Amino acid sequence: MNASSFQPPVRTLMGPGPADLHPRVLAALSRPTVGHLDPVFGGMMDELKDLLRYAFRTDNRLTMPVSAPGSAGMETCFVNLVEPGDKVVVCINGVFGGRMRENVIRAGGEPICIEDPWGRAVDPGKLEDTLKAHPDAKIVAFVQAETSTGASSDTRTLAEIARRYGCLTIVDAVTALAGSPLLVDDWGIDAVYSGSQKCLSCTPGLAPVSFSERALAKVTARATPVRSWFLDLNLVLGYWGGGTPGQTKRSYHHTAPVNALYALHESLVMLAEEGIEQSWARHQAHHLALRAGLEAMGLELVVPEAERLPQLNAVSIPAGIDDATVRARLLNEYNLEIGAGLGALAGKVWRIGLMGWSCRRENIVLCIGALGSVLNDLGAGVDTGAALQAAQGALPQARM
Repeated sequence: MNASSFQPPVRTLMGPGPADLHPRVLAALSRPTVGHLDPVFGGMMDELKDLLRYAFRTDNRLTMPVSAPGSAGMETCFVNLVEPGDKVVVCINGVFGGRMRENVIRAGGEPICIEDPWGRAVDPGKLEDTLKAHPDAKIVAFVQAETSTGASSDTRTLAEIARRYGCLTIVDAVTALAGSPLLVDDWGIDAVYSGSQKCLSCTPGLAPVSFSERALAKVTARATPVRSWFLDLNLVLGYWGGGTPGQTKRSYHHTAPVNALYALHESLVMLAEEGIEQSWARHQAHHLALRAGLEAMGLELVVPEAERLPQLNAVSIPAGIDDATVRARLLNEYNLEIGAGLGALAGKVWRIGLMGWSCRRENIVLCIGALGSVLNDLGAGVDTGAALQAAQGALPQARM
């Protein structure tokens, strides 16, 4: 067999994830591997948990990264908190709300679904009406940042409604964490999961999660076994040392992805250096510049302004323009990746990400210039010069 080392091209990643990795994160991946039970590695794990608490804005002792992608973070929340027969209200306004419903079913629960239009936030009034109609519901689940549409829901209000009706909350913050305000303790969120590859700009494959004391009490008081051995928090916590106050000894559970955790630690150190509020502000400021350029080309964002995510922009594809052709040309001619639409929006929108290290001024200029050039070649007749001028005029004067 003839084989040689894989050498990937250098791309600019402006899709729905993964985002570009900062050089410091790439360097962290190359550091010497130590054993996953090495005391030195254990010290790094403790620091990593503290850094995640800062990112989530929480003091939850059960805060850690699951050794698997964000989808496993989702499953961790559902398989641990949902027992057979539990009624779970699931708010669906895109692909990932639908995945929540599937997790409820597989955990043996009964999903009570609330549907909102794709591209719109979850309607708090519908949630309240549903909880009034189902007073025996135990959990409310919703997506803060719906990656399939670019819609942002009012997490604080939804969590407050759930608490009023005695429900725990499960929140998908895969695209939200470090890109949009997320205050787990202040908003009373019980279980939240995210992914390492979005606004944290880390390698894919890790899923930060955090559980409140209320949620942990439900996990430890289950009447039935968790329907996953690998994701059973009663077992995992023996390794991460977060299940018992003062616990220092770690028991073997699995071989953690050591170097990937180095990378996550580095990305969280960088987040702490920037400041979480400054990270939120950077994503918003660069979103406004991207929006200015897109609108100057005559392109429309799908989500109403008050409900838009800054880090994930769903853009309507102009009439007569083929989705796949544009994305292929951007990739092949400019080494620029943007995302396709999912589900009901497939073929109708592009998803342009501004996440983590991808959220910087030179990427906005590249994206507007390249997209305008390709669209003009395809006969769309956009004013690329005006679009670049609008985007650059809206960019923050100080480098962010």
